[in-house]
Amino acid sequence: MSTLTLLGERLAEPGSEFVYWGEASGCEGCPYRDQCLTLTEGRRYRVTEVRENANTLECAVHADGVIAVEVEPATVRANVASENAYAGSKTALEGPCPHTGCPSHPYCEPTGADFDEEYRISEVVGEPPHDYCMLDRDLTLVEFEAPEE
Repeated sequence: MSTLTLLGERLAEPGSEFVYWGEASGCEGCPYRDQCLTLTEGRRYRVTEVRENANTLECAVHADGVIAVEVEPATVRANVASENAYAGSKTALEGPCPHTGCPSHPYCEPTGADFDEEYRISEVVGEPPHDYCMLDRDLTLVEFEAPEE
């Protein structure tokens, strides 16, 4: 199910994804805050539609202004323990990784997913992008289901 919100003009393209981080200091006193602050903090979203004939509104946070869009929760790609990597199963992330230069780091610490939550796997993608894990973890790349709103 999609949700109507206001989004920065630069991000407002169907298919673009973002993580909603909540209210910024520039939101204080904004007349559009009730239309803008409608999403769940820390969740990844995908733009499904930009409202036709929508006006671009001035915004203290987004330099180019904001526009009305429809969004829905998006899936998250992540590395999980291979022993738990089955479509339909629930699992959690393995934990933080200090190796930020590793090609798998964005999947070991994906934006839009928390270490203290479990997620249902919608698809097993396969091998992670790294050759070996510097923390000696046996990992598989999966796609987490989009959460229900």
